[in-house]
Amino acid sequence: MKLPNLVGRRRSYDDLIFDICNYTFMIFLCVIMLYPFLNTLAISLNSASDSVRGGIFLLPREFTWYNYEHVFTQAAVLHSAMISVLRTVIGTATSVFCTAMLAYTISRQYFVLRKFVTIVFVLTMYFNGGLIPTYLLMRELSLIGSFWVYILPGIIGVFNLIVIRSFIEGLPDSIFESARMDGAGEFTQFFKIVLPLSLPVIATVSLFVAVFQWNQWFDVFLYNSSFPSLSTLQYELMKILQNSNASMSSRSAADAFSNAGNASANVVSPTSVRAAMTIVVSVPIILVYPFLQKYFVKGLTLGGVKG
Repeated sequence: MKLPNLVGRRRSYDDLIFDICNYTFMIFLCVIMLYPFLNTLAISLNSASDSVRGGIFLLPREFTWYNYEHVFTQAAVLHSAMISVLRTVIGTATSVFCTAMLAYTISRQYFVLRKFVTIVFVLTMYFNGGLIPTYLLMRELSLIGSFWVYILPGIIGVFNLIVIRSFIEGLPDSIFESARMDGAGEFTQFFKIVLPLSLPVIATVSLFVAVFQWNQWFDVFLYNSSFPSLSTLQYELMKILQNSNASMSSRSAADAFSNAGNASANVVSPTSVRAAMTIVVSVPIILVYPFLQKYFVKGLTLGGVKG
């Protein structure tokens, strides 16, 4: 007489319960993470005068493109967007390249100053000169009113340096020994071995740096606020938001509600402008991230194995 496989049946029940709980939790987590973005998108596509009434969740109640028209018809937006793109591309390329070269240098056991250089850079994570000394330094270096003030001060990221160094230290030493036996110098090893094998962590760090460069506006305010030709998209959108807040505060609440329900009223509010701005600055990163996702997880995991 064949006994029923109670262990296998119990395991299948446990797996089923786990799958149900897992899928329920993941769906709930996706809803929590996607809802704010979808709600912001709905507000940005809704009439500003109608948005005053509230009650907008996932879909716009009175569809309009005017919020985006108001943002993109500003004279400096397109030029500042080009500056932001140049800043992101050049800043990311130079920062990642220089950080990777320094990380390779301090990862070599035979570099006698590796510990000293590492300590010096790590100390900068905890101490800095302050806002006014930094501004005076930028002025003495003639970087005020220059595009390079966006690039040079942050060309080495200490956190990124540690991540890349940890990844390189995890590479087999036999590869470098074989390369040295074949007569390869340090630059050859860096370009022919380290960079190709470090593609996952390079992609991870590149995403970090690109997001940082794209979102920066405070350094524009500090150093280049008097130079409109060097303004970035984030800074221009911040000024648009300030102007919208000022114009909204000058209007009475009765004027704002008098336009509610009038879809043809071409007005903007700080809420609608903020929503449109959020979508505008988020789209480039959203478009880039899927191409780097497979490297992002792998590089972040492998780069964090060693401290």
